[in-house]
Amino acid sequence: MGGNGPVRMRPSRVLRKLRAGQIVSCFKLNLDTARAAEMAAIAGYDCIWSDMEHIATDWSLLESQIWAAKAGDSDVMVRVARGGYSDYIRPLELDAAGIMVPHIMSLEDAKRVVWMTRFHPVGRRPMDGGNADAAFCNVPLDEYFEQANRERFVAIQIEDPEPLDELDEIAALEGIDIIFFGPGDFSQGIGAPAEWNHPRILDTRKRIADACLAHGKFAGVPATVDNIDEIIALGYRFIGFGADVLGIKGYCDRLMCEFHKREVEE
Repeated sequence: MGGNGPVRMRPSRVLRKLRAGQIVSCFKLNLDTARAAEMAAIAGYDCIWSDMEHIATDWSLLESQIWAAKAGDSDVMVRVARGGYSDYIRPLELDAAGIMVPHIMSLEDAKRVVWMTRFHPVGRRPMDGGNADAAFCNVPLDEYFEQANRERFVAIQIEDPEPLDELDEIAALEGIDIIFFGPGDFSQGIGAPAEWNHPRILDTRKRIADACLAHGKFAGVPATVDNIDEIIALGYRFIGFGADVLGIKGYCDRLMCEFHKREVEE
């Protein structure tokens, strides 16, 4: 108990909004800096996506990104590297609000993620309680188990054709909050790299939204300014909307276009 009464885990902004039927914005980080997380939080994003699958993000940097995001009341979601349970729970113990596990390949694969990331009675997540998420032993353990299961989210990515035969069973699993469609790798899996309007991509995007709606889960997907209205109309509520590298690329491209115009004029 703290000096001002019982200590509780920080509630998840993402889950609060999703459970209220609202749409969640998520900004992806590729740059190894906490300042990008802070800027996105100041801009008003609900969630900052830090990546440990493709980016060389170390644990100290991730901790700083979480601090920076929380200062602006934004959640952090960490896309973890596939591995053992420590790879999945360390971001949560640093007080990330959620994790996203890439390339779920089957119902059994999804069940294993739940088993490793949820406390009793849903799973068998290894517990500590002495880290930031439990306020360094200030949240009583019995309350920590309950609050962590309620206020921390687990997202899984469907980005391969293999798990589609078991999609409904995966969507029905207790312990999974968000199913996030990854069209990039999915396009490779069906032999149509980067063909974003391929019929199988469009069909799968709708199937995932429908499965989430049928089983009380939340559907997630990347979106752009051009297709966000269509995405929301399908039932998606967790929207990947923007990335730091795309912002810098666009800014640099525009400036250099103007610069080269003047080179030609001279």
